Amino acid sequence: MNGYFPSIYAPPVPTQYRMTLTVGAHSARHIRRIARTLLADWDLKDLTDPVELALTELIANVVRHAPDRHCRLLLLKQPAGVRAEVTDNYGQLLPTPAELHPESEGGRGLFLLDAMVDKWGVSPTPGGGKTVWFEITENASASARQL
Repeated sequence: MNGYFPSIYAPPVPTQYRMTLTVGAHSARHIRRIARTLLADWDLKDLTDPVELALTELIANVVRHAPDRHCRLLLLKQPAGVRAEVTDNYGQLLPTPAELHPESEGGRGLFLLDAMVDKWGVSPTPGGGKTVWFEITENASASARQL
């Protein structure tokens, strides 16, 4: 009589994930793994590649620019996709470079972010930091992969 009996009292799959952390060289790998698991739970596996890439860029910016490397991550399931937010205490809003030089070693992250997501932006936080966010929907992700 051994077998799996799903509980009728099992909670629904959560639609958001929050984490506060100090990021380092390997943090993006762990955050990608978390995002991959959540996207699978949310039946949004098709968004895995662009979400992982965009999160990697945002976490890399915290590692490079935020002196204390502290940030908060928020992943939200939306009706047709996902929204991610990374908040740090570094108040300087990073500008998008006007021109990308082929030999420069930095400055490509926000261009890449812009190409991979539907919408993104930067919002100052009341404590003097900022939140960088992006949204990706299933329809836009599928059309971007066909290019």
